[in-house]
Amino acid sequence: MFNGLSAFPLTPLVNGNVDEKAFTALIETLVAAKVDAIGALGSTGSYAYLSRAQRARVAQRATAAAGDVPVVVSIGAVNIDDVLRLADDAQQAGVSGVLMAPVSYQPLSRDEVYRLYERVSQAVAVPLCVYDNPATTRFSFDDELLIAVCQLPNIGSLKLGPLSGTRAEASARLQALRQAIPETITLGISGDAHAAAGLLAGCDVWYSVLAGLFPHAARRLSQAAFQGREEEVARLNAELAPLWALFQRYGSLRPIATLAELSGAAQPPCLPFPLRTLQGGDREQLAALLSGSALRPE
Repeated sequence: MFNGLSAFPLTPLVNGNVDEKAFTALIETLVAAKVDAIGALGSTGSYAYLSRAQRARVAQRATAAAGDVPVVVSIGAVNIDDVLRLADDAQQAGVSGVLMAPVSYQPLSRDEVYRLYERVSQAVAVPLCVYDNPATTRFSFDDELLIAVCQLPNIGSLKLGPLSGTRAEASARLQALRQAIPETITLGISGDAHAAAGLLAGCDVWYSVLAGLFPHAARRLSQAAFQGREEEVARLNAELAPLWALFQRYGSLRPIATLAELSGAAQPPCLPFPLRTLQGGDREQLAALLSGSALRPE
């Protein structure tokens, strides 16, 4: 479940309500593409904008449509009681794992983050993926804290952000983490523009926004990286460079939602108000990318 290619799809909305037909179609596409896992209600899935009832329903629809493909659902929320209720809802829906970033209105300290994961890890019965996402949470894990959290029960994976330094330095960091945490815990990379570098450095899993809409394109890149075919990785990454540039500028949600609208996978406007998909020249750039070969299916 926490290995290979983990696809994080949108949760398309219509007037603030989940478009269950469109969402189910996205899940069915991922199943047909044989992704290794599905990450419903991630940041790309707009979980923070949805009510508990909406999130529970999305979890139910995801597991129902996913069949044998493992589903991991985000349970992040500001209030700990909400986190625990969301965890219960997700587990009742039959998820294989849960994902949590340390979401908070007030900036959290290292001790507070540890206590949060301590509380949640003891309350869940499925593996928990720890998400280091400072762009959203304004909290950055250091490796000492990651190692400490990994000693807690029910931790299944670390979802890391872009790895800094040279590949040798990134590989050394991953190796040091592996030596300090239980061998059952995998190391994953997020931030699609930097995913290939993370996989080449030794990450076990790509937590991918791209795969949530274009699983075949993500599979081509991930397989090349896992197999160490560096020239092919460079070529595929170059083809996707316009998308990576927009991810860097706007974050991944708006560009991928724009592509969902342009491809017909979601009705516009598909994002929670007041968020908007890209317009003008950026939208035209994505339309051109969509008509090219980089995002082609198999």
